[in-house]
Amino acid sequence: MSEENTNMPFLSHLEELRWRLVKSIIAVVVFAIAIFYFTSWITNNIFLALAEPEFPIFRFFCWGFNICSGRIDIDFQSVEMSGQFSTNLMMAIIGGLIVAFPIVFHQIWGFIKPGLRQSEVKSVRGIVFFVSLLFFIGIAFGYFVVAPLSVQFLGNWKMVDQIENNITINSYLKTIISTVFFTGLLFLLPVIILIFSKIGIISAKFLKKFRKHALVAILIVSAIITPPDLFTQVIVSLPIIVLYEIGIIIAKRIEKKRYKASLKK
Repeated sequence: MSEENTNMPFLSHLEELRWRLVKSIIAVVVFAIAIFYFTSWITNNIFLALAEPEFPIFRFFCWGFNICSGRIDIDFQSVEMSGQFSTNLMMAIIGGLIVAFPIVFHQIWGFIKPGLRQSEVKSVRGIVFFVSLLFFIGIAFGYFVVAPLSVQFLGNWKMVDQIENNITINSYLKTIISTVFFTGLLFLLPVIILIFSKIGIISAKFLKKFRKHALVAILIVSAIITPPDLFTQVIVSLPIIVLYEIGIIIAKRIEKKRYKASLKK
């Protein structure tokens, strides 16, 4: 921790936090406005495309496993006066947050960084890039794999043939956006493990000991963000389990470095 940061008054910390929040909000708003402007193209080519059988994941299953799906038999509609506008606004704000994530995290890291030791800062060099990369990989996985399978399952599910799926556009977009966004957050698991390992809250031994419990927790979380379909839940769970194992490797490396540093003292 630098001497300048140590002597910084509490109000100065609050002022710095305020300006970093303002910069983050501005970034989100700018991207949200851009998304709102291109609403028609985004809705047709990004969201409604998930209901089409030509979507990449459906074509892959049809080609590789001969599991082919037709167009989802649903009729999108809006049943409230402000339904489409509020849905459009929600899509723009969350979309702006997703696109602006590197900027937002950079501002958060910029506020935290001065309070860390020089050695701690060096050990997490490039954290903004790697956190953003993991987040966007999660977003891509959520969009190209999890969301279309969720839409396919829920959109085609019928209790009886007499009941039609007249799904509102608000419900449709909320399902996709929440699924994609939370999948992106789940992919940040190695970063969480890294931070907790640095602090000393968890260790590689702890992670190994509770591996089975973590597996159950991952399956539960996967069940929450996906439809009640075992196949989809397994697809979501597998990369998260892999990331958990990567987290164990990260925790081991941190412990080795800590042990070597203690020997030098």
